[in-house]
Order: sequence, then C-alpha cells, then structure tokens
Amino acid sequence: MAGVHELSPVLGTGAACLAMGLPRGAPARHRAQLERRAFVGPMLERAARPRPPLALGAEENQLLLDTLNSERFVDTAPAAVHATLLDEGRYLGSVRTMYRLLAAHGGCRERRNQLAHPAYAKPELLALAPNQVWSWDITKIPSAKSRWLGCEPSEPGDTCRSMDVAIEPLNDSYGIDTCCRKHLL
Repeated sequence: MAGVHELSPVLGTGAACLAMGLPRGAPARHRAQLERRAFVGPMLERAARPRPPLALGAEENQLLLDTLNSERFVDTAPAAVHATLLDEGRYLGSVRTMYRLLAAHGGCRERRNQLAHPAYAKPELLALAPNQVWSWDITKIPSAKSRWLGCEPSEPGDTCRSMDVAIEPLNDSYGIDTCCRKHLL
C-alpha cells in the first residue's frame, strides 16, 4: 500500500493501483480502515459460533440417520418421513434437520439426470482429392447499390476445385439480370 501512496501524486490513484496490481478502491478502503481503528480501536476477532442449545446430540443424530436409512424410509423424501413419524406420535427432528443430516452423510443429492453436454466442434469439410466432399456456396455478394444480396448457388461446389461456382441472385430488384460471376464483381 505504501507504493500506491508514493505513486499516487505522480501517476494518479487509478494508474498507481493498476501498476501495483491492486483494485482501484484499495487506497480508500485502507484509509477508511485506519480512520475506523483510530476511533474504535482494533477490530476484535470473532468468536466461533456457539452450538445452539436445542441442537440434536450425537445419539439423536444417529437415531435420526438410522431411521432415514431404514428399509421403511430408504426411498422416501424427508418431508414424507417427518409427516409419517408425526402421525405415529414420534418427533425426531425437523425436515430441515433431516436434509442437513442427510447432506452431511452423502445421502442427499440432485436426483434429476444431469447431462454433461460435450463441447461443440465446428464442422469441417476436408477433401484430399476431387469429388470427395461437396457443399453449397452460401456467401453474400455486395450489389451495385452497396446492399448485400442473398444469393443461391446454381450448382454444388467441390471444395477441392479452385474455381468458384456461378450463383443466381434471389431477387432482380437491383437490375442484375444475369448470373453474378467472380470476375464481374
């Protein structure tokens, strides 16, 4: 931060931060933090969150996990297990506690079939000799009035040939009566 403070009068704060590899707002945050410490004092370290007094103990967690993994409830959603146990007059934990316990032990996951889509490969035409690959030439040709005309090929083109294929304009509204050829453009 000292380097940024030295370069700021010469280069400006943004350029100094860029040169030092820091975000542009870093000097202002540092200055605000120093001012806060001057008024309040150093920030205290946060204590670890205490365990809630109503949290289930280890034995209760194991009983709930055994119930969820039992033959009776193995294919049942935690909400349905909770409702069934309440109908029987037993309360082992909330639905959220059941989900949390299953997630901690690897029993809860996305059940939909998630597909991994492969990366799209752009198609490529490769001809090593004449008449191996045929494709249509669908290029756009500029017209005399500097507007692009969509043209259709009149015959398929071989990718191995060096000559272009003759193409016909889609509409004749710009006064083009004949086929557009490479040499006429």
